[in-house]
Amino acid sequence: MSAFVFKVQANMDPNHRDRIAFVRLCSGKLTRGMKVKQVRTGKLLGLHAPQFFFAQDRALADEAHAGDVVGIPNHGTLRIGDTLTEGEDLNFVGVPSFAPELLRRVRLPDAMKAKKLKQALQEMAEEGVVQVFRPVDGSPALVGVVGALQLDVLRVRLADEYGLEVNWDTAEFQLARWITAEDAKTLDRFVATYRSAIAEDLDGDLVFLARNAFNLDYTGRESPGIVFTDVKDIQARAKQA
Repeated sequence: MSAFVFKVQANMDPNHRDRIAFVRLCSGKLTRGMKVKQVRTGKLLGLHAPQFFFAQDRALADEAHAGDVVGIPNHGTLRIGDTLTEGEDLNFVGVPSFAPELLRRVRLPDAMKAKKLKQALQEMAEEGVVQVFRPVDGSPALVGVVGALQLDVLRVRLADEYGLEVNWDTAEFQLARWITAEDAKTLDRFVATYRSAIAEDLDGDLVFLARNAFNLDYTGRESPGIVFTDVKDIQARAKQA
């Protein structure tokens, strides 16, 4: 059996925050209770309660076949782009992450809820609702979105699902680019030099935050050996690691 995770949904039950990963079977047969390999992590995952969805109703899926879509309850283990197999190291073409068009600082009026906000943003990022960048210098997290409407949606969901009231502050950065280097020491030197403009994404990958296009272009010309990219292929990165 091989399957591809194409969507992760949270809060399926208003009275209990559970998570369902929607998975399309690409080949073979899924049987309830079987164990499959999550290729990204290399860990085994038991499919104890796969489910079929019929509008608002759901039913246990004792069997599913190629082409079927099933829901797999999990606690954030599965993410968009994951591959599940019966053991072989099979990867589908990766689901890319694109650099956001807007960056905003998250301002939390109630500082006592900082831990809850961190968890909420983590779960939202795992769903693919938003990108979260955590500066390595400890300054407040930034969220990355493709448009202002996405910020409104995020604000409503944080309030309704987590009881968090947040505000957005305009960030001093306009652009985010993932950075890599063939030489680890070159990358370490770059991070040390531009520490105030370096953040980590959901996967812990390094991101350079640029104030504007000129800043990005100038830094790129002054940093030989550093590769800046606005697209990250999650599965390709995992395969090369």
